[in-house]
Amino acid sequence: MANKEDILEQIVEEYLIHKGYFVQHNIKFRPDENHDKYDKKLDSTHSDIDVIGYHPNIEGEEKVKVVSCKSWQKGFSPASYIGAISKEKKVNGRPAWKAFRELTVPKLSETFLRAIKYATGEDQFTYVTAVTCLTRNSNKGVWENHTCFRDALNGNPIKVLTLPEMVTDIRAELTETLARTEVGRMIQLFSAADILPTEA
Repeated sequence: MANKEDILEQIVEEYLIHKGYFVQHNIKFRPDENHDKYDKKLDSTHSDIDVIGYHPNIEGEEKVKVVSCKSWQKGFSPASYIGAISKEKKVNGRPAWKAFRELTVPKLSETFLRAIKYATGEDQFTYVTAVTCLTRNSNKGVWENHTCFRDALNGNPIKVLTLPEMVTDIRAELTETLARTEVGRMIQLFSAADILPTEA
């Protein structure tokens, strides 16, 4: 089960389970100490893959979903974040690239890919950036088709997935029978109270 403090991660788990995926959380990775660019000061602490989903009955890039969760209440602007990374700016008080180490630091991209292979046995996957919402007039395609990010992932596809999209999909599959999970029950209650969006 996801960390109880990370609601977005719990909703991602629920979303993937409803799609037929088995789910793992917080898979750790860090550069190999023998890597020629290994820096003990920077690389001794593990990074985490928030969620990995594995579907036994799908082949290809959709079989494995590798999800990075960003619970940013102000929303996510793909173009602005790419700009901040490329110009080495800070976002929320820290360098922008640190929020997406696996997409921006080659030695971390390498170990990220190895961690996915070890966890799933697969080289193909879809990398998902799960966000609370997009800022106004944001374009997902700017993020999903960013060449540098795709190269870092060996050409595997990137998708942006928002909280409203996930909740809408989960809600569509729920019935009046009491859901088995806390997230499912919460969505049922919100739906009954008519306080959920009708569309993502």
